[in-house]
Amino acid sequence: MFDAIAPRYDLVNRLMTFGLDQFWRRATIAALALPRGSLVLDLACGTGDLSQMARRRDHRVIGADLSWGMLAANRTGVPLLQADSGRLPFPDRTFDGLVCGYALRNFTDLATSLAETARVVRPGGRVALLEVDAPPSGALRAGYDVWFTRVVPMIGGALSDRDAYQYLPRSVAYLPPAPALRRMLGDAGYSGVGVRPLAGGLSQLLFATRVGPP
Repeated sequence: MFDAIAPRYDLVNRLMTFGLDQFWRRATIAALALPRGSLVLDLACGTGDLSQMARRRDHRVIGADLSWGMLAANRTGVPLLQADSGRLPFPDRTFDGLVCGYALRNFTDLATSLAETARVVRPGGRVALLEVDAPPSGALRAGYDVWFTRVVPMIGGALSDRDAYQYLPRSVAYLPPAPALRRMLGDAGYSGVGVRPLAGGLSQLLFATRVGPP
C-alpha cells in the first residue's frame, strides 16, 4: 500500500492536514532536544520530511523504511536502508536519538518495535514519536470525523489510491490509547515519557529518554 501511495504521499499529506503536518514534524525534531551533530535514526522515514528537518538542526541522519516505494521516492540524500522495525539491522546503542512519524499504528508488533528502538538508542538518548490522534469530543471531533472519514478518502482517490486513504483514517483504531503507549514505552526501556496533544488532539507527540548505564 505504501509503495503505491509514495509518489504523491507528500502532496496528499499537505492537503489533508492543511499543511499543519509540517509544524508537527518540526515540533517532533525539537522534542529530541539533542546537541548538534547527534546521530538520529528516522524510523519509517517515508519520503523523508523528518530527516530533512533533522538535518537542518545539524543532526546526522539515517533513514529506514520497510516500503521500497517510499525509499525510492525519498530525495533527502541521507543514507537509507530497507528495514523491518521489529528487526533493525543496527548494533546496540548506535543512535543518540530516534524519530518516527505516523507509523506506530502500522507496525505489526508494536511492543517488539518499541523494544528495538530502545536497543539501538544509547542510554540517555531521546526518542520523539509523532502519531495520529482524535479530538476527545465536541465540534472539533465532529469535524474531524467528517474530514478524515469522508473527505480525505476522496482527496486520496483523486490524487493517489482511494483504498489506501480509506484505510489510513481508520487505522487510528489500531493505535493504543495514550496511557497504554506510555506504559509500552516504559516497558521498552524509556523514562520521562511525555505525551503532547497537537492542534486540539488532531495529532500527538510522544517523547522519552532511554534509561540505562552509560
